[in-house]
Amino acid sequence: MNEVIEGRQLAAMFEEGAAVLKKNVKKVDALNVFPVPDGDTGTNMNLTIQSGIKEVKTNASNHAGEVAKSFSKGLLMGARGNSGVILSQLFRGFSKAVENKAELTTKDLERALEEGVTTAYKAVMKPVEGTILTVAKDASSSKETKANITPMDWMKSVVEKASSSLKETPELLPVLKEVGVVDSGGQGLVYIYEGMLHALEGKTSKDDAESAAPSLDELVKVEHHQNAQSHLATEDIEFGYCTEVMVKFEEDKLLENRFDENAFRNELARSGDSLLVVSDEDLLKIHIHAEYPGDILSKAQNYGSLVHVKIENMREQHQALTSNKTDKEQEGTKGTSQINTEEEKSDEPVSAPYGFVTVSMGAGIETLFRGLGVNEIIAGGQTMNPSTEDIVTAIRKVNADHIFVLPNNGNIVLAAEQAAEVVGSHVEVIPTKSVPQGLSALIAFNEEEDASENKQAMECARKEVKTGQVTYAVRDTVIDGLEIKKGDYMAIAEKEIIASGSDVEKVTKNLLENMIEEESEIVTLIRGEDGSEKLEEKITVFIEKAYTDVEVEIHEGGQPLYSYIISVE
Repeated sequence: MNEVIEGRQLAAMFEEGAAVLKKNVKKVDALNVFPVPDGDTGTNMNLTIQSGIKEVKTNASNHAGEVAKSFSKGLLMGARGNSGVILSQLFRGFSKAVENKAELTTKDLERALEEGVTTAYKAVMKPVEGTILTVAKDASSSKETKANITPMDWMKSVVEKASSSLKETPELLPVLKEVGVVDSGGQGLVYIYEGMLHALEGKTSKDDAESAAPSLDELVKVEHHQNAQSHLATEDIEFGYCTEVMVKFEEDKLLENRFDENAFRNELARSGDSLLVVSDEDLLKIHIHAEYPGDILSKAQNYGSLVHVKIENMREQHQALTSNKTDKEQEGTKGTSQINTEEEKSDEPVSAPYGFVTVSMGAGIETLFRGLGVNEIIAGGQTMNPSTEDIVTAIRKVNADHIFVLPNNGNIVLAAEQAAEVVGSHVEVIPTKSVPQGLSALIAFNEEEDASENKQAMECARKEVKTGQVTYAVRDTVIDGLEIKKGDYMAIAEKEIIASGSDVEKVTKNLLENMIEEESEIVTLIRGEDGSEKLEEKITVFIEKAYTDVEVEIHEGGQPLYSYIISVE
């Protein structure tokens, strides 16, 4: 029986932990309390830990501290959603505790797990018990740990304590008890710990064989390079838009539209070239050069929700590349003095005083943000939480002295703060938790004021906005005494579900009655993909009659899943 853990064995523990979580992603997603179509705790944790595993494999080592450091780095940059960020912090503390150790004793592992919990709690401004944090804390407790036990026996104890703590989460969070579930993030962590134990016991997951295969993203990259149209003239490009789509499968949509990978590939083949369609049990990835990318998105949505979309105009890219090549060729024929003169003129762009990065879902919402001066917009939102690395990449594209990041979703705030920490002190996060909060914060910005005054103004503005949402239920449940049926519309005021039913007009009116107060002045409706002008006319008439001093504004948002995002100011 091994008394110490070397780097390769620690890597195997992490890999098996990731494999067990991956097998149970749907189970973790299903534990999300609210029956809204954005239950993605398992997905976020899985994407986060897979980023960690990728980094470990890239930097193979038998030094335990280096393995832990690589894992931590991958988790940090791949972290998505609050659950992913907390997971990254757990192993960030773990890594710091063992970074100088080539091999780990049981006592080293014990201290590292405790340090991970301390780091994770520090990362969360207002820790809530009955969550992944509680499970991690209880699992790391060394009060009952026997002296001189092996790493495997210690890991068994960790799993037992984590499982026991998970069962108690409903007693700490009443909403879990009411719905009859345990905490989703805590369950995800238990799966990871179980996998780590499996590795020490010599068990092998079926997912191990799969993990050696290229990822969906890697397959798409290979296909793209093999089919690049770099030698074509711009006018010869028949299909002008390089389109990449990732879809998270949804059971209700799959019941209506059975997914057959080969049939779907053949269907898309009629719409373009350079096609690749790959999928696993959770995700579908599409790469295609198409002339009408909107058609591709519509077809993809028949099977689930869009979690990543990238569309690039290849004709413009080709023209830019051709122009750059010509400039270089011309430059090579010029005399030295002429080149030096032009270099003096071609200075780097002057840094702007302020820049903005925000997260958005829907073309209409993106247009609103662009109109308010946002430099970089990350596609994301309720069902598509960008990673820390996604946010870091966007920040680094902005050439400004001071950059504000607006996440526009409570589940993205921690990742945004983590990204700001990575980039530098000139980046600050305004913790907007909804699109209306983000829009209001930007309207409050004044370029004549300094950064601290703008931060204060934007913070105040976001807090003055009430946010509501109209969406649908993905399962039957009862919350706060409200019976909700699968498929019903739901009205959500901030985080509280206040009404549900099959009549969207009635549900929307109930939401507005809950949100509008005597001092309210403006109601803004942001229309989603399934919103309707007919309904908006009825809602406008309702507001004008019931609240004579309140103005109504309507904007095309184009967001998926949420029929309306509503703000009251």
